[in-house]
Amino acid sequence: MSGTCRLLYRASELTDFCKQVFIQLGLPADDAAIAADSLVRADLEGNESHGMSRLSIYAKRIQEGRISANPAIVCESFGSILKVDGDNGLGQIVSYRAIKRAIVMVQEGGIAGVFIRNSNHFGTAAYFCQQACMDNIAVIAMTNSPPGIPPWGGKKAFFGTNPIAFGFPLRNEPPVIIDMSSSVVARGKIIMADKTGEAIPLGWAMDESGKETADPAAALRGAVLPLGGAKGYALAMAIEIMCGVLSGAAYGPHVNNLYKDGDSAANVGHSFILLDISRWMAVEHYFDIMEEFLREVKDVPKAAGVDEIHYPGERRHAKYAARSVAGIHISQEVVNELTQLGEDLKVVFPKGEPSV
Repeated sequence: MSGTCRLLYRASELTDFCKQVFIQLGLPADDAAIAADSLVRADLEGNESHGMSRLSIYAKRIQEGRISANPAIVCESFGSILKVDGDNGLGQIVSYRAIKRAIVMVQEGGIAGVFIRNSNHFGTAAYFCQQACMDNIAVIAMTNSPPGIPPWGGKKAFFGTNPIAFGFPLRNEPPVIIDMSSSVVARGKIIMADKTGEAIPLGWAMDESGKETADPAAALRGAVLPLGGAKGYALAMAIEIMCGVLSGAAYGPHVNNLYKDGDSAANVGHSFILLDISRWMAVEHYFDIMEEFLREVKDVPKAAGVDEIHYPGERRHAKYAARSVAGIHISQEVVNELTQLGEDLKVVFPKGEPSV
């Protein structure tokens, strides 16, 4: 299949390329660094559908004016609530700025609720959980997205694939990070399969007629199946209310699609709930309990063929550590896109090495 040819890159060279592209597109240097870090970290952690493969479409929409390169982000605080108007900026930038503001608020008040409107795709929800966990803050992160999931019993996409993520810091180990979409699979993985010409597994999506399909193009015209049937549909609805309704952003079919030409601004909504652990108990005591809790989880008798029980976020970090040393593999299709993007913006895309 065409997606099997891959090249190897160092994270540092991809980060530098990505940052320079964003600067050429008009982003301030600090914002360009945040966006680049978010994309490359996704690739390092094995979430290629939210990594460098997104850069070309971000660039196209910024050039068209559908995403603002230098948004005037407005934050209004009301007690423990932070309301944010992202002014159509990149979701990574809008959310990063909001999270940093909310961390200060939660350290003062113990809890903070963040509701963001007029934003765009923000990459991985895990990225923002990691930001909060660095300050020993527990967090719930949510976002809506363009229609991807049908209501239970329907065959037309209405709700986004709406991810929800949880982050819980640990003392000496990577944080517990639970990052999952409301669908069987993130829509970005189907977009990647379509880009590389690979089939998708049955059970991921349906075509426009409501039949399961292995064709990613047909799946993108149809709908992604909800996680756990009716439960995933209900979860997607709850996140839609949190991110679309309560924030004042678009909801359901009114969220515009980054990949659809001719659409206006997406008006994606995000929400975050931050908790200062020290308001519940001494942080060191929390760490002691978490370490014992995870030891007990890992000591559960293992099923046949299982060597180790991992906690959520542990394998993500292991990939991050391994790829930080060994490099990141990128498909030839994405390499071609990025090479052309670099030529258009006068930024040289690194050559890469053949994958072994």
